[in-house]
Amino acid sequence: MRTCKYHFLSQINSPEDLRKLAVSDLPALCAEIRDYIIAETAENPGHLGSSLGAVELAVAIHYVFDTPNDKLVWDVGHQAYAHKILTGRKEQFHTNRKYHGISGFPKMSESEYDAFGTGHSSTSISAVLGMAVAGKLSGDDTRNYIAVIGDGSIGGGMAFEALNHAAETNANILIILNDNKIAIDKNVGAMSRYLLNITSSPGYNRAKNNIWNFFSTRRPFHNKVLRFLGKLGNALKGTLLRGSNLFQALGFRYFGPVDGHNVVYLVKVLKDLKTIQGARLLHAITVKGKGLTLAEENQTTYHAPGKFDPDTGERITLTSVGQPPKYQDVFGETILELAKQDEKVVGITPAMATGCSLTIMAKELPERVFDVGIAEQHAVTFAAGLAAKGMVPFCNIYSSFLQRAYDQIIHDVALQKLPVIFCIDRAGLVGEDGATHQGLFDLAFLRAVPNLIIAAPMDEIALRNLMFTAYNQRDLPFVIRYPRGRGVHPDWRLPMKEVPVGKAEILREGSKIAVLSLGAIGNQVASALDLLREKGIQPAHIDMRFLAPLDTETLSYVIDNYDIIITAEDGIEQGGLYSAVSEFVAANKPVRVIPIAVNHRFVEHGDIPSLYEECGFTAAQIAEKIAGAMQ
Repeated sequence: MRTCKYHFLSQINSPEDLRKLAVSDLPALCAEIRDYIIAETAENPGHLGSSLGAVELAVAIHYVFDTPNDKLVWDVGHQAYAHKILTGRKEQFHTNRKYHGISGFPKMSESEYDAFGTGHSSTSISAVLGMAVAGKLSGDDTRNYIAVIGDGSIGGGMAFEALNHAAETNANILIILNDNKIAIDKNVGAMSRYLLNITSSPGYNRAKNNIWNFFSTRRPFHNKVLRFLGKLGNALKGTLLRGSNLFQALGFRYFGPVDGHNVVYLVKVLKDLKTIQGARLLHAITVKGKGLTLAEENQTTYHAPGKFDPDTGERITLTSVGQPPKYQDVFGETILELAKQDEKVVGITPAMATGCSLTIMAKELPERVFDVGIAEQHAVTFAAGLAAKGMVPFCNIYSSFLQRAYDQIIHDVALQKLPVIFCIDRAGLVGEDGATHQGLFDLAFLRAVPNLIIAAPMDEIALRNLMFTAYNQRDLPFVIRYPRGRGVHPDWRLPMKEVPVGKAEILREGSKIAVLSLGAIGNQVASALDLLREKGIQPAHIDMRFLAPLDTETLSYVIDNYDIIITAEDGIEQGGLYSAVSEFVAANKPVRVIPIAVNHRFVEHGDIPSLYEECGFTAAQIAEKIAGAMQ
């Protein structure tokens, strides 16, 4: 670290060091931390915008509260870079999200300051409430429990459930709402408009600031004054905002909105709130991307911008001319084609419109694209309702986020045989976001559900064909799962063809060994077989295409003509293709089945080549496994 540049930051290796500084030094420290985050993430990409916006919050919280004795939970974790730098990981920050480096999200096993692991949104309030109640039940009621919830997470259903429960418990928790008006894409929904009404009421804010500043300095009456302020503030909110306060109605003492970048004032407010018991909520207004002009102006792009110039903020992008497209863009272009042909086609996403490329359709047909916010459960049942009335809903959800809507898939879609088309993006290994985001479980948890057609394209041309097939098939819900990143065909935009549902494709005939692949890992298998053919080893290769219904006709042919079967899938070994084939073999004819999959574990963060090597997914490793099976 450039210690000569960072006068205050160079002195800090823990929150204890931070608390030795004078309050007047904190603005300079925040500037140094912000500069440090920019410098490091410019070269080592990460979640830039959210963390730039939360610097003052992190400094003020650790300055006022006795962490890690007081428990602090960051929701989603996108905001937590300053927290990591202040809590003993400054020298390791250059390894952030790298293979065997520190995680990009809070992680309990990484630091005692990470009170709870957070990679998915809207979980923080439930977590700190559980901790606070546990403390009360165990007789340890002296700690503070703080949740920082931002990046649109307050709009998630789980956050509402926790808010609804929290005040009833009389738990001593502080919720800090980091209101930056944006998740990854622009916030949507009534909650966003409600918060805007609070923050934009000049009458309320003027009155609140004047009263708070006057009374909070009267230390002889401090606790009574703060209690009075709470009651008075609630009355002001009802009068000047012309409506009830949602958080107050749920039983919280609401304070704010305050400037989330005024660290000196934040310290003062947090010290005051520390003396109040019960469920409290501090509403802080911040700017996503604060301190980097281009990040402030282009907040969606700079949520995770990749490499950029730390001085100008200009992104450093590699040319994509002549390269295969990203799978997400193939989805986006293809759904637009289908939507132009049929006005019943609609697109749905839970706050991932840019990430899944539904923005392509939204630009031309905005009335038929629905970003429902961070609400996967609602997205699925909303899609089911659309399908029940004859629409053709393409519901696009990242694999690891689809886990949150499992009940709705079973109860609201599959049980009723509603023809929702699920396009599962980021299936398989996703890389630097790590264990919370790897899409390894969808094949296993979906195969157990009746009435689901489950398919995985080997390439982007197959993705288009499967989307076309799902569009034409209106009897059952249809799942298409595909990976993050680029495909393999620069010339991919071919006329769409319907694929026979539940039918595999024999790509190569061979002898002794048949390799059955499902999804994009089939490209690694094809490369492996090219290596083996040079050595005179000629396995067969079958692209299964469908996990359900399983192509039992082709499987019968395989077990009658080959001695060994190798299954290859970019998912968990238990429950997916390996399990399905093994079950069929066990019921029909004993044949040796060998899996290429992730064996019942979580895969941590790292670049894709490193993770492929770790999981045995490279062409060379697959070739070695096939050759070894023949010995």
